[in-house]
Parts: sequence; structure tokens; C-alpha cells
Amino acid sequence: MPPFLSYEDKGPDTSRAPLIPLVLVHGHPFDHTMWTPQIEAFSPERRVVAPDLRGYGASPVVPGITPLSRFAQDIEALLDDLKVDTCVLAGLSMGGQIAMECYAGFGDRVRGLVLADTFPAAETPQGKVTRNAMADRLLREGMRGYADEVLEKMVAPYADPAVKSHVHRMMTATSPEGAAAALRGRAERPDYQDLLTRVTVPALVVVGADDEYTPVSDAESMHALLPDSTLHVIEGTAHMPNLERAGEFNAVLGKFLERVDARP
Repeated sequence: MPPFLSYEDKGPDTSRAPLIPLVLVHGHPFDHTMWTPQIEAFSPERRVVAPDLRGYGASPVVPGITPLSRFAQDIEALLDDLKVDTCVLAGLSMGGQIAMECYAGFGDRVRGLVLADTFPAAETPQGKVTRNAMADRLLREGMRGYADEVLEKMVAPYADPAVKSHVHRMMTATSPEGAAAALRGRAERPDYQDLLTRVTVPALVVVGADDEYTPVSDAESMHALLPDSTLHVIEGTAHMPNLERAGEFNAVLGKFLERVDARP
């Protein structure tokens, strides 16, 4: 039976590669191609797996409510199918919250944790209302109006036009049903702050200096909670520094991966 999720799996065979596989979890409302610069940079030497989450990209759309725990279960099943026993797990925004949920569920398989432009707190009462209202709107209107509105918060107004185009294209290609189901599930997410204090592997916290969705203060708070973490703020970027300043992001991630690879 084929895996439920669509995915990209590039790089050397895990059984013959000495480097720990890298698993990349995209944010909302994107798909795995948001990680293209990282896939291209790291797959020559290590296995890189980048799934489309359920409801996004080429993966099946399941209407209703998709809790973060369901996304995490999908990723665990994919790793089982691909025989990826351990990995460095990286997530951005909602993907970072899914990475935290993955650590809660199968942390014994995670050798390093990368949390980019995300935050661990549970949703506020007003946030629940706002997310559910946005889910209703996407089902009613589709993705285009929303994509137009938020583009220059997802990436900075001064971002490269090609990056802006890629981000807008991902958002408008996303299924409204899939996006709405994720929004409703994310509204009910648990608080991961206590979990972060119990993370036993190295962590990398990355954030764009001009990120309005998850400001630097959120990254600093996560860095303070994690027992063994490195914080890196990328200047001249907003919510997607992995695309806006891919070279700097990759340099920081590469250094972190080398550290994790070297651990016994």
C-alpha cells in the first residue's frame, strides 16, 4: 500500500549514508516546495524527505478538522514506510508546531529539532474565533483573496519578486478544504511550552527579524525554554527566511546538522 502523503525523497540511501536524514515540514498554506532551497542544498550528501501535509500540495484532501496530532501521525507513518528510523526534524510556522507534536509522539526518533518562525503556546480564545472564521471564509471565497492580503506578511515587502511569486503560487494552489481543516485543528492545539523544557536533543530556533506572525520575542522565549538550543535571527526577512535568505538559512542549518551528526 503506497504512503498516504505525497512527498519528495532525495539524497543517498539511508542505509549507506553516514549522515542523519533531514525531514522538512512545511507551513500553512504551502506545500513541500517551500523547502526547495534546502532540498537542493542538503540532498547531495544526506537523505532529505519533504512531505506535502494532508490537505496540501499533492496529498489527499480530507475536509473537516485536521488536528496537529493527525499531521504528526501521518509523518510517523511516512517515516515508517520510508524506513527512516531517526532524523533531524525541521518545521516552519504550523510545521514547527507539527514538529513539536511529532516530538511529543515519537521523540525517540528525533535526533535534532529545528523550529523556524513558530511558537509553542496554545491558541487564545480570540485566536480560536479568528481561525475558525478564516476557515469559513476560505471555504466560501477560496484562497486568492487571502493570498493577496497576506503575501507581504508571509514574505517581506522587499523580498525578491521570484520568492513572492513562489509563495503566492503555493497559497493559491492550496485546497480551501484542506486549509480550512488545518485551521480548525490548529485552533485546538495544545500548549507545547512544557514539552520544550523536556527536549533532550539539540534544537535550532530560527526567525526572521521582521516576522509579524511570530516575532523575535517568540523565538527568544522558545530558546529560553529549550535545554540545548541555538537561536539565530535572520535580518531582512519576514515569516519565511528559508526562502527569503536561503543562503544564510542554509548556512545556519548546515552548521546545526554537522553538530547533530557528530553526536554519539
